[in-house]
Amino acid sequence: MILDFIARASAAEQFIEDHRTHHYVDSVSVIPGDGRGLPRLPNEELYVGP
Repeated sequence: MILDFIARASAAEQFIEDHRTHHYVDSVSVIPGDGRGLPRLPNEELYVGP
């Protein structure tokens, strides 16, 4: 299943690190470019540091 989301760079980095630690190493990819029209990463604020 492919799910596409847009997120702030810092949130995306934390999400990828967390996902690779607890799930599959190669299951998340970052594709740079225009993310207009994509939904936000669910609970994105959980992946942004203080």
